[in-house]
Parts: sequence; structure tokens; C-alpha cells
Amino acid sequence: MLAKKHLFKITLCLGIIAIGCNHPKESQIFTSEVQNFVLEKITDSIRIPFGMIFLPDGNMLVTNRFSGELIRIDIASGKKKVLQGVPTSYSRGDGGALDVLLHPNYKKNGWLYFSHSIGDSISSSMVIDRAKLEGDSLINIQRIFTAFPFYKSPSHYGSRMVIQDEYLFFTMGDRYDLMDAAQKLDNHLGKVMRIFADGRIPQDNPFAGIDSAKSEIWSYGHRNPQGLTLHPETNELWLHEHGPKGGDELNRIEPGLNYGWPIICHGIDYDDTPIKNGITHKDGLEQPIHFYTPSIAPSGMEFYFGDKFKSWKGNLFIGAMALTHLNRLVLKDGKVIHEERLLEEFGKRIRVVRQGPDGFIYIGVDGGSIFRLKPIDA
Repeated sequence: MLAKKHLFKITLCLGIIAIGCNHPKESQIFTSEVQNFVLEKITDSIRIPFGMIFLPDGNMLVTNRFSGELIRIDIASGKKKVLQGVPTSYSRGDGGALDVLLHPNYKKNGWLYFSHSIGDSISSSMVIDRAKLEGDSLINIQRIFTAFPFYKSPSHYGSRMVIQDEYLFFTMGDRYDLMDAAQKLDNHLGKVMRIFADGRIPQDNPFAGIDSAKSEIWSYGHRNPQGLTLHPETNELWLHEHGPKGGDELNRIEPGLNYGWPIICHGIDYDDTPIKNGITHKDGLEQPIHFYTPSIAPSGMEFYFGDKFKSWKGNLFIGAMALTHLNRLVLKDGKVIHEERLLEEFGKRIRVVRQGPDGFIYIGVDGGSIFRLKPIDA
């Protein structure tokens, strides 16, 4: 059962409390089951901060889905710089500037990855570009993936990315109206894909070489995955996806497996009718590790393995938009054994969550500000 949290708002003069607050005139101290923390504002005026990554120089890159911008943020001062040369996005509905990612060897090769929607109200899709950052501009832009088919709906583009070794994993949604496409292998909708970091297709992908299948597919039967992360110790690939009305799912992804959408689902349609036959289990279709009913509208996901929140080490953090909180999951042997909902009374749609190189947790909220969680003593 979820424990109730108590929120205390304390108005503090900057500098009174030794936590390094740079911007807020008011610091909010929160309690949780095992760790008290303060929430510090880094910057604001980023309407929908969808993607977030940290540069080696200590700056942060954030995508603004609404405007299609890629923004560099000085974490110390909160100052923002909109980068030039960023490919144009189709910013409507769920579309716009989506995820941003650095290659693990970024210091040597300089590759940055940017997923976004392209097209117009007649026909649109999701693409992934890679580029290099020179000064305030992106250069040497290369398109390494385009999702097919294009479709008129501005909904359910995914899209999250991770890199493991030289493999780029990423998600694509089912485009809402085309839910049945998630069960077909001749398209990229409702899928997790795996390609090489330069765009080539690995020949050991589960459906490579099959004429009727897209060779990039790694897993299928997904609805609209907006969370993807690697476990830092096991290298397992974890994903969460939006359900319809209820049935948001947390899955551990294995190659070639079918995760069921829309044949099985733990939710119902928005008009309160069943999805398909209204079943939740079927042989050959994977069950989620964990699911949420009612929906929390998950977005962004990160395993925490830093040294600042010792009581949270190994926990999985997921942003929640519909139920406006930070979801903390405790896992044991690959199973969820406990859930806590942080920041419920803060009342913000948490869009993205990241562990920073400094060991603190950073979140982006619709509206749209970037905050840092820092622990304090009880």
C-alpha cells in the first residue's frame, strides 16, 4: 500500500541552507518514506521539456517538444541558448523535438542523436538524425532512421533512445489509429528497434533477412513507449508504455518477443469499452513486469545508481503526467516489490527524469521548468 507523504513548504533566503540553490526564491522540502529532499529550480520557460542529456562540460541539452528547439542550459546559472542548425520538426499533437542522446564515446567522436517528428498534417512520421555540436550549432547532420509508414495522425511517435555498446535502441508508437500495426512486422509502428549507431542494420536482429519484416525490429506489440533505459549493472533493456484508459506497462525487453498490444491489455478504451476482446493474458504474449490502473501517463525513466541518495540506490524512477508525481519503484530479482509516489502535492506533469553526472536527480516538467532533487537530513 502506498504510504502517504507530507509536504512542507519552507520559504528560505538564498544561502541560509547549504544546498547550493541558485534560482528559486522559495525552496520546497519534501519527505518520502526513506529520504527527505529539496527541489531546486535550474531554469524555466521550456514549454515541454521532452529529452534531457548532460554534456561533458557540465552543461545540459534539453529538447522543447512544443517548439522543436534543442536548448543548451548552463546548470550553474540557468542561462539558456537555443542551438542553431537543428533539423525542423513537425510540432503538433505528440510531435516535435523528442529525445536527445550522446554517444558513449562522445568525447572522442562527437556524435549526438536527435529524434523528432517530421511531415505535416497530411503525412508525418518519426526520424532519428545524428550530428555534431560545434559552438552553438549542429553540423554534419545525417539521417540514420525513418519510421514507416507515414500517417496523418499527430499522435504516438514514441520516442526514446539508448545506446548499448555500438547499438542504438529506440521506440516508435502505434500512431493511435493504427493499433493493429503493432502486431505486424512489415512496419515500424508499436516497436522497439535496434540499429548500429551509424544507422546500419545488425544482421543478427531477430527479423533480419525476412522479406515480410522490417529488419530493424527488436520487439513488437507496444502502444506508445515513452520510457526506455538500460539497467547499469545487468545491461537489461527496460521500457514503459502508455496504456489507453488504464494499463500503462513496465516491461523488460527481450529480442523477438511480442508484448501483446492490442490483443491483450490491462486497460480499457477511452469510451469505457474493452480493447479488442477485453483479455489480459494469452499464450505467446508477454505479461508486463508491472502495470498501472488507473493510468499514470508515464514519461521518461531512469535507474538510480548514484551516491547522493543512498536509500534510493537501484530504484527505478518514472515521470508521471496524468497523476503528476515521480514514481519510485523498488525491484528485487527483476520484480517490483514496492512503489512510492513522490511529489504528488507538487502537482506537475513530470515529462523526463535523469540522473546527473553529479549524482543528483533532474526532472523536467510541462510548463516547463527543470528541477534538481537534492537530499537533506531528516
